[in-house]
Amino acid sequence: MKIRVLSSGLLSTIQDKGRWGFQAIGMPVAGAMDLYSLKIGNILSGNPENAAALEITFKGPTLEVIHGEGLLSCTGADLGLRINDRPCPLWRSITLTAGDQVSFSGLDGKGCRGYLCFSGGIDVPQVMNSRSTYLRGGIGGMNGRAISSGDLLETGPLPYLWKRTAGLECPHHLIPDLFNDLPFRVIPGPQEDKFTDQGKNTFYSSVYTVTDLADRMGFRLKGTPVEHISSADIISDAIPLGAVQIPGHGQPIVMMADRQTTGGYAKIGVMSSVDVYRLAQKLPGEKIRFTRITLEEALYIRSLMEQTILEMKRVRAKYRSRILPKDHFSGDLSGTFSVVLDGVVHRIDWEEKF
Repeated sequence: MKIRVLSSGLLSTIQDKGRWGFQAIGMPVAGAMDLYSLKIGNILSGNPENAAALEITFKGPTLEVIHGEGLLSCTGADLGLRINDRPCPLWRSITLTAGDQVSFSGLDGKGCRGYLCFSGGIDVPQVMNSRSTYLRGGIGGMNGRAISSGDLLETGPLPYLWKRTAGLECPHHLIPDLFNDLPFRVIPGPQEDKFTDQGKNTFYSSVYTVTDLADRMGFRLKGTPVEHISSADIISDAIPLGAVQIPGHGQPIVMMADRQTTGGYAKIGVMSSVDVYRLAQKLPGEKIRFTRITLEEALYIRSLMEQTILEMKRVRAKYRSRILPKDHFSGDLSGTFSVVLDGVVHRIDWEEKF
């Protein structure tokens, strides 16, 4: 498909799972803030789970299909998806054809980031094995920037069986409750010893507010200050996804997709990656709290998420292999092909019967 951007929305960038493997040379990962929603959206659209899609923040763009056909799915927060000015469901694959317009009416409920996945994925050049946009570095996506009015987006080749994927819905039990008020799970360390016992108790017992300074790089929080034993500074070391830095003022900062590769503030813990995706949907002013978990518990939580992704793939496979009524097929229900075995050409005729 070829898709024209009629209006850009607030912040819409092309993202996949990110630019992993280059942090050692100073390149941030970037990628989708809510990776689970991206993966499920791609499965619904018939794609590999890492295909590039549009990450939409708060206010979505207006797009028009000017050539071709394919599937669309929208996952994550409900930003009011509309096709040809009619409301459309999330977490479901929808067929698009030339002339169709995709727009958004605005936030409808909780959450702030949606994922618009097209069959074939958005086809832009890879930079360091990823199509993700890293805004601060000006690389990836649409020349390192958010999409803007007048841009032309093109998708890759349509995946096999894409037509048989049309109408596929994500089962309700696989749609994550990204917007619940459960505490965010944190693995202690790597510099937990830099904080007083009172400081650690404060961190795990207090309620923090997401501030206006919450973006793709990090979420700054406000609440009861967390006390250090002495200085908050350390010799700079690596910053993993979900690292909770606490500078000298005692206010936590959770590092997100566009985080820098190293930092010099003590980290009281690292948030479970599954909960990082949930945090990405929080709006300024919302309240969050933390709870301590072990590394083993974090790995188990991650494995449960991976199992849900595998289950969604099985749902797609079963949906594609269903028997369709005859009138759902387009084209001939018979044909001929040839195979060559030991230099001999064999003609094979086939016919579909119901």
